[in-house]
Amino acid sequence: MSTPDLLLSNGKNMPMVGLGTWRSAPEEVTQAVKDAIDIGYRHFDCAHIYGNEAQVGAAIREKIKEKVVTRDQLFITSKLWNTFHKPEMVRSACEESLRNLGLGYLDLYLMHWPMAYKSGESLYPTCPDTGKAAFEDIDYVDTWKAMEELVGAGLCHAIGVSNFNEQQINRLLGVAELKPVVLQIECHPYLQQKSLITLCYENDIAVTAYSSLGSGHTPYEKPGSYPLLKNPVILAIAEKYERTPAQILLRYQTQMGIIVIPRSVSKQHMYDNFKKIWDFGLAIDDLRAIDDLDCNGRFMTMKAAYGHPHHPFDLNGRETAHV
Repeated sequence: MSTPDLLLSNGKNMPMVGLGTWRSAPEEVTQAVKDAIDIGYRHFDCAHIYGNEAQVGAAIREKIKEKVVTRDQLFITSKLWNTFHKPEMVRSACEESLRNLGLGYLDLYLMHWPMAYKSGESLYPTCPDTGKAAFEDIDYVDTWKAMEELVGAGLCHAIGVSNFNEQQINRLLGVAELKPVVLQIECHPYLQQKSLITLCYENDIAVTAYSSLGSGHTPYEKPGSYPLLKNPVILAIAEKYERTPAQILLRYQTQMGIIVIPRSVSKQHMYDNFKKIWDFGLAIDDLRAIDDLDCNGRFMTMKAAYGHPHHPFDLNGRETAHV
């Protein structure tokens, strides 16, 4: 069965399964993307901060040259990093990603985080006295207005945001000339974010989930907890359907209309994640059992930026004052 697409509010189709490239080493990701295209992947999730867009682009160009795929069959996402939030820097940041990827346009360009970092040579500027991220006083609304110009310039077909909370989405909707077509967030059974997702659906914003399979790098720690792929509930459901735990987790998301971007450099894992989640559906009782695992277990906390007035997870009432 082929992978279904999701129709976005701008009239474009976005494949519901893509290949994530976060933490894919540059020396591995070129072959991984080539393998993924051969398997049938057409959606690739990239970002400037991942440091591997040139290697992703090399794979895409090779497969286009081999006539395995055409550019218009691909859906390529990249993201604006925190140090490029000054409105006058937005276009050049987008153009740098395009150069690295070797593309003439992006299908989707996301604001990676709502927090602006101090611009300069470092992508992770820090305060010498605290060791935390060095902030810059730039409103993400102003950054968004600069991103809107990218669509008119033909540099990207659509724009969206990542790691925004409900208040920030509502605030953006109140001022945007082009509303975000996609919100990308951490989402999995331990962190289901149902209220945020409902808000998006009510405003015709598609949702992409990252860390759908959990995270081995920043595990959620809680007494008596299990890594997501080893949770007894997930294992029992996987056995019932004769699927892997990863396939259960991906089907759980896609069955609710959520786009997933699992990362892998293993050809077999990429095949299993892409091909084997569409010929079955989870029963209501199983969906409810997975729903019961929600414990607000966030893997990506971005603690280095705590204290930023626009931090989406460290609010203390600050962001609501703007609404």
